Amino acid sequence: MSLGPSPSFSAGSAPPGSIKVMLVDDSAIVRGLVARILAEEPLITVAAQASNGEQAIATLARTPVDVVVLDIEMPVMDGITALPGILRAVPGIKVIMLSSLTQRGATFTFQALKAGAADYIPKPSASSDMSGTGSFKRELIDKIKSLAARRLRPPPPPAAPGLPARPAIPAPPPRPAAPTTATAPAMGAVEVLVIGSSTGGPQALFDIATKLKGVRPRIPILITQHMPPTFTGILAEHMASSSGLPAAEGKDGEKVEAGHIYIAPGGKHMLVEKRGADRFIKITDDPPENFCKPAVDPLFRSVSAAYGAKVMAIVLTGMGSDGGKGGAVIAKAGGLLYAQDEATCVVYGMPAAAAATGLCKAILPLPEIGTLIRKTVGG
Repeated sequence: MSLGPSPSFSAGSAPPGSIKVMLVDDSAIVRGLVARILAEEPLITVAAQASNGEQAIATLARTPVDVVVLDIEMPVMDGITALPGILRAVPGIKVIMLSSLTQRGATFTFQALKAGAADYIPKPSASSDMSGTGSFKRELIDKIKSLAARRLRPPPPPAAPGLPARPAIPAPPPRPAAPTTATAPAMGAVEVLVIGSSTGGPQALFDIATKLKGVRPRIPILITQHMPPTFTGILAEHMASSSGLPAAEGKDGEKVEAGHIYIAPGGKHMLVEKRGADRFIKITDDPPENFCKPAVDPLFRSVSAAYGAKVMAIVLTGMGSDGGKGGAVIAKAGGLLYAQDEATCVVYGMPAAAAATGLCKAILPLPEIGTLIRKTVGG
């Protein structure tokens, strides 16, 4: 694919309060086109560019940034090798890997996520996407803003001298907060575990998977992680190796079995339907929900219909609100809804939507979620 001549671009000084981004790619054409896309967003400034990992680490010493968009395969020093040095150079920096939609690209991306990358974005396969007229632009800008939000969050302003500590008009009472600790449900109260996640989700899922090592689950586990095709297959392989349990992409028509982990395949929705006393996977090509395919809400709704009150649902880190409405369906049917707490989320979007329903049984840090799951699913 020809992308035309390399555009000229020079990084300017970042306006106060803007998100400072570094682009690292050995292709000057790609860097230029991505820079043009980001230049249309007033809250983002491309503060630096580099053609390889070694140059990126050296540049960070004099130009600190908030987010790095890092290519994986580059000469001199590739993205995987550079990643630890980038994370050391600027504590708290967020790195988005720029990955190809191939088996090799997916494998390298998961290596990067395990090594500390915050997220990834697939390289566009069409010139329209790279030129900023496709989904790549929206996804990249959304990821950069979401990942930088906590890093750039301003501290609360100090109280002005002489003003009362309380407002003159009392604020309405807040909705009662969900507990921050949880006990495992009684044996037999849960017949299926469903999990939804997005940005930061793979790392959270690996943490949970390690907690399942040595456990023989008495219930099935179904997961929707926002990911494209190929990537979900690699995710299943990592879940299998980390947990020691059978894990694979769900297949249309297969029976849901206890002790198995089912991953929604990229580009499709995964549902569950009841036939007699058994439940079966249903894979659909329905339109995206919440801009996502696979999406969490369709899985949650279908599991609620198939299992009634005997559902445990967990919403992990991720952008957007997917899982909130489906989680409410589960909770209103008598199931148990939990969300990851803000402090341990990479992006507190999806769990915040679940928490906002007021129906969560508890809001928990990630380590406690893994412990709760182990106690719940264990035979």
